[in-house]
Amino acid sequence: MSRLRAILRRALPVCGAALALLGAIPAGSRRADPPTIGIEDREILVMLRHTPDHLRPGVSYGGDYGDSLTSMAQRRVAQRIAHRNRLALVQDGWPMPLMGIDCYVMRIAADTDVDTVIAQVSQDPQVVWSQPMQVYRTQGMSRSKGGAAGRAPDPLFAAQPAATLWHLADLHRIATGRGVTVAVIDSRVDIHHPDLAGQFVANEDFVKDRHNDPERHGTAIAGVIAARADNGIGIAGIAPAAKLMALRACWQTGADAAAPTLCNTLSLAQALQFAILHDAGVINLSLSGPSDMLLEKLIDIAETRHIPIVAAFDPALPGGGFPASAPGVFAVANESMASTPPGVYRAPGQDIPTTQPGGKWFLASGSSFAAAHISGLIALVREKRASDVKTMLVATSTTGGVVDACATLLRLAKPCGCACPSIGRATAVGM
Repeated sequence: MSRLRAILRRALPVCGAALALLGAIPAGSRRADPPTIGIEDREILVMLRHTPDHLRPGVSYGGDYGDSLTSMAQRRVAQRIAHRNRLALVQDGWPMPLMGIDCYVMRIAADTDVDTVIAQVSQDPQVVWSQPMQVYRTQGMSRSKGGAAGRAPDPLFAAQPAATLWHLADLHRIATGRGVTVAVIDSRVDIHHPDLAGQFVANEDFVKDRHNDPERHGTAIAGVIAARADNGIGIAGIAPAAKLMALRACWQTGADAAAPTLCNTLSLAQALQFAILHDAGVINLSLSGPSDMLLEKLIDIAETRHIPIVAAFDPALPGGGFPASAPGVFAVANESMASTPPGVYRAPGQDIPTTQPGGKWFLASGSSFAAAHISGLIALVREKRASDVKTMLVATSTTGGVVDACATLLRLAKPCGCACPSIGRATAVGM
């Protein structure tokens, strides 16, 4: 720890406030039980089939989906359903053209059972399906324990585990993620951070009625994936030439470093639809929670469009939590995790220097950041035009699913004179 503090102090003289946070969470601390969520646990989602374009008054086959007459009629249907079932309609419907439905949020009375209401509403002939508003949390930060010394154009490059474990400088001689867009579905990213400025093609907010300040988790994930390289400050992302979509679907619940970052079904679904409709090359979901029908359907659509989705593995939840447990999703755990089930990839996720709001850098740990490493690596793979990303990641059962980034990329590259030790022995296959 003392050596890494010295590196950080030399490299980041203006960021002393961030250094004080290195010991903010006690060693060996365990994740606390989720706090009371608030109104989300009394809300449900009700899906109504939207009227086909050719049946709507005044609208041609190529007409505007948001036609006001249709919206008003659909809202009246939703109001009637809410009234019949003693529900409160929370907001106007959200159109989901990918699935041909409108999604409405309704709040149930305090004296009623959520599952009972969902079953009752789902029987309505005008309802496609109804479901709970699920809550998800990111796989957050823990105390740092040390790092490596060294010098590089980016002062913290040598302290990045990927610099050594993944031979990142050599990887960047093969690919940098150019031409690939990574959707970061997370809390609000500090898009003006000096190590991230200019890396974004989208900055959207799907979180309602909460503060608008940049937040820790999303900013940290963005930095791991695509912090600018060779700009003389901070770190280098795994895919520094990739572009990012900053899609806020989660929110920080407190100023304390240990405060969880949460998301819900609706905000995640909105962000997923945006990423799919805007042709993301990779989607990063560094979070976990319960299975969810709406999110499953959107993930299936992404799969059919060959958009890789990367998610954090949570050993405390069945199957590692959702969406890591969903078919086709890259489930990723911290490389330092004692053991993981077959099919789970492992990547650097301990003591990761990365970006923080306000032009700062900090150390982060957890499966969230392991997932970000894999999203960055997939961006490198996609730059090389790999058609089947799932079979390109090299990991072996004997290494417990630890990804060999060098072997992964060298399978796609011409001879490059790289110093990766994987040269000549890239014999493992994707899991």
